[in-house]
Amino acid sequence: MNKKYTLTLDLKNEPQLIKEYEAYHQEVWPEIKESILQAGIVNMEIYRWQNRLFMIMEVDNSFSFDKKSAMDASNPKVQEWETLMWKYQQSLPGVAEGEKWQLMDKIFELQEGN
Repeated sequence: MNKKYTLTLDLKNEPQLIKEYEAYHQEVWPEIKESILQAGIVNMEIYRWQNRLFMIMEVDNSFSFDKKSAMDASNPKVQEWETLMWKYQQSLPGVAEGEKWQLMDKIFELQEGN
């Protein structure tokens, strides 16, 4: 059974940088897409409100954050992408400098019949 994770991150609050960031995400490099899928992520969506990003990841049983981190660290193309994206991103308030996506806690769920 698949599992969902939600994460958040801020972009630098500069309209031109936000526009560039979105443009990159309209044409994500094929190596990045392949890396995401190989990590066990079966669906990924990113939403933006002003400079705040919200990511939904649906993963299969093979996924772990440790595995994804190790895969990313050993992949030069992923490292190139992450370095490029850091031009546009910034750590959330209260998070250690340089930390990116932060895992969110689910506080509510509504399903039909409950």
